[in-house]
Amino acid sequence: MTNGISKTIRDSADITLITQLILRERTSRDLGDWEQMRDCFHPDSIVRISWFNGSGPDFVKGSIDMARRGMLAKHRLAPILVDLYGDRAVASLTGIIDIPMVIDGVDLVLSAYGRFLYRVERRDQVWRIYGFDCIYQRDELTPAILGTSVMTDPEQIKKFRPSYRNLCYCLSLTGYTPNPDLPGEDRPETAQKLMAEINAWAGI
Repeated sequence: MTNGISKTIRDSADITLITQLILRERTSRDLGDWEQMRDCFHPDSIVRISWFNGSGPDFVKGSIDMARRGMLAKHRLAPILVDLYGDRAVASLTGIIDIPMVIDGVDLVLSAYGRFLYRVERRDQVWRIYGFDCIYQRDELTPAILGTSVMTDPEQIKKFRPSYRNLCYCLSLTGYTPNPDLPGEDRPETAQKLMAEINAWAGI
């Protein structure tokens, strides 16, 4: 009984640490606290999202560059689900990325919806992020001021995937080349493949 209680307490402590790690990484990103954000990742971590594919430390560098370009993303986060597998864990949550945009002088808000998937690993008794992926769900581009509108070429937006087409369109306007083959709800097999990869890493 004592061992059972002890394990429960240890697991609860790890879940809290991992939850705070994910929140710290996203909050640091929003606030531009780049050193704190960098400390959330293992040096050999992997980040694969719409505009970036590389290591966690390089993702921080890319985030600094993105902020300098004026794409100041903020995140709305749902509660975090953590599954423990020894010194590895998988954390998942749904989130909304809000990015203010200006197109043809009109203030807009880009909102991208997705499921964030983190692989977290404990090394030398410290939990840090090993992997960060997103399954894209949908997005929208709306006026920041009611009554305003902007004329866009629908064909330029239609060429992107439905699960993150407005995000890709806005990224392309800012000089990025978005990855068109990421996991998304419009292609369920891509989400299944990602989950199989994450489960294999976790040893499930």
